[in-house]
Amino acid sequence: MNTLIRFAKSAVWALCLSALIAGCVAKEAAPDAPYLEKRGNVTQLIVDGKPWLALAGELRNSSSSSPAYMDTIWPKLKAMHLNTVLAVVSWEQVEPVEGEFDFTVVDAMIQAARKNDLRLAILWFGAWKNGITSYVPTWVKADRERFPYIQTKEGGTLPILTTLGQNTVEADARAYAAMMKHIAATDAVQRTVIMIQMQNEVGLHGDTRDYRPEAVAMFQAQVPAELMEYINTNRANLLPELQEALAKAGNKTSGTWEEVFGVGDYTDELFMAWNYARYLNKVSEAGKKEYPLPTFVNAWIVQPQDLHPGDYPSGGPQAQNHDIWRAGAPNIDILSPDIYLPDFPGILTRYARSGNPVFIPESSAGASGAANACFAFGQLGAIGYSPFGIDSRMGDPTTDPLSKTYELFASMTDLITEHQAAGTIGAAWLKGGMNPETTLTLGNYKIKMALSQGRMSALSSMPQSTATGFGMAIMLGPDEFLIAGYNMQTTFAPVDSTQGIVGLSKVQDGAFHNGNWEAGRWLNGDETQLRYDLLQALKEGQSGFGLRFSGGAPTLQRVWLYKYQ
Repeated sequence: MNTLIRFAKSAVWALCLSALIAGCVAKEAAPDAPYLEKRGNVTQLIVDGKPWLALAGELRNSSSSSPAYMDTIWPKLKAMHLNTVLAVVSWEQVEPVEGEFDFTVVDAMIQAARKNDLRLAILWFGAWKNGITSYVPTWVKADRERFPYIQTKEGGTLPILTTLGQNTVEADARAYAAMMKHIAATDAVQRTVIMIQMQNEVGLHGDTRDYRPEAVAMFQAQVPAELMEYINTNRANLLPELQEALAKAGNKTSGTWEEVFGVGDYTDELFMAWNYARYLNKVSEAGKKEYPLPTFVNAWIVQPQDLHPGDYPSGGPQAQNHDIWRAGAPNIDILSPDIYLPDFPGILTRYARSGNPVFIPESSAGASGAANACFAFGQLGAIGYSPFGIDSRMGDPTTDPLSKTYELFASMTDLITEHQAAGTIGAAWLKGGMNPETTLTLGNYKIKMALSQGRMSALSSMPQSTATGFGMAIMLGPDEFLIAGYNMQTTFAPVDSTQGIVGLSKVQDGAFHNGNWEAGRWLNGDETQLRYDLLQALKEGQSGFGLRFSGGAPTLQRVWLYKYQ
C-alpha cells in the first residue's frame, strides 16, 4: 500500500510539474501585445516579437461602419500590398444606448482583416473628430447639462464638447475602455489590432481658447504644478517655440498662464493643449488598463493661411505644442502629423524632434505618397505611412506607384528596420521646383540623388517642376550599398575629397524573395554611364558613372564602390 501511495504522489507531482513547465513554455512562447521599443536612435513598433513597418492606408471616415460595404474593399487593400489598415470605430455605434455596448462592427472589422492577412490601427472617434463633436451618441448630444459645450469669448456656444466636462471624460473613457477590454478578450492572441488613434485632430475651432466660466477661472489661476515641474525639470531640452515664450515672459518658475507664458494667442493655445492632453490621457489610461496597445494622436497641421490658433484647431498636438502634450499625456505614445502640404520633409522633420516616434496617419497617395513613404522610412526611421481615403484611391496595383513601392518595401522590411536601428540608412525626397536633388552621407561616402535626366552634362536642363522621384540608400558594408530608386539618378563621392574619385566596382539589379537577395543583371556600359563630358565630370570630382532608376516602378540596385586618383 505504501508503494502505491508513493507512486500516486509521484504521479501527481509529475503531472503538476508538467503542467507548470507547459504553462511557462506557453507563456514564454506567446508574444507580447504590440509595443514600442527604442532601438538605436529610432522607436520601432514591435509586433509578434519583431519590428513592424506599417505599409498602411486609412479608410474614409464612414467606410468601416458597414461590414457589408467593406466586403469587397478588404481584398483590394491586400492586393495593393498594404499590411495595415486604419479604420474608424465610433462611440455612437459602440454605445448607442448608455451603458449598453455593441461591438458588432469591431468584430467584423477584425475578422475581415485577419481573413485578408492585414493588421488594424483603430481610430477611436469619441468626443471629437476634426475638433468637432459629431461622432458621439445621441444621448450625449442631447444632454447639454451633463455634457457641456465650449463657449466663445462673446458667450456663444460652439458644437464642441468642452475638455472640462467631467461627465464627458468619464463616459468617453468608459466606452473606450469597454472596447479595449473586448479587443483584449477576442484578439490578444492573434494581435490583429496593433495600434490605437485617440480621437481625431483634436483642438478648438473658432476661438483661441474655451471661455466657459470654469475655463476662465483655470486660465487665471496658477499653471498646474505638474506642468511647471515638467518645464522646470526639462527647461534646457524644451522645444525652441516654448523656450522663446518662456524667455520673453522672464523664465518664471511659477505663476498664472499669462505670467509664465506671456500674454497672447500662443498662451491661449498652450492652455488648450494642456486641457486636451489631460482629457486624452485619461481616456488612453483607461484603455491601457484593459489592453496596453500603443496609442497616437494626429494633428491638423497649421496651414499657410492660418493667422491664429482657432483658424486651425487650437491646442491640438501641433509641433509647437509637443512639450505640453508630453507633460500632460504620458499615456499617449506618438504625436503624429496629417500632412497634405507640399513640404512633406520639412513638416515631418519638425514632428520628429525630441525623439517623438514617427508615424504619418494621413497623407497623399500616388507617386507623391511613395516619395513621402520612402523619406519617412529611410530618413526618419518611421513606424508607418498611411494615405487617407485609401478605399477611394485604389488604382491598379500592378502600376500604381505607391502599391509598387509598398510591394518593394514589404520584400525588404527586415533590412529596412535593421538599418533604421543601426543608423545606416538614408533617403531622398525629390520634387522638381522644390528639391530636385539631395546628398546623403553614409559611412565614407556622399550619395547624391537627383531627379532623372537621362545622360546628362554640365549643361543639362533642370527637371520639370511636376517631376517626382525618390531614393533610399542602405549601407551593407564599408564600400557596398543597396539603393532603391524611382525616377532618379545616383552618383557617389568620398566624404574626404582627397581620397580621389569614386568608381563603380560592380553593379547588379535584383530583388528580395523570402528575405533573400536574388541578383539579376550585371549592369555596366549604357546602364551606368550618365555623362560623356568626362573632363568636366573629373573637375566636379565625378567619374561620369552612376545608377539610373526609371519612373515606371521603384527598383533595387546593389553597388560595390572603389576609389582612384
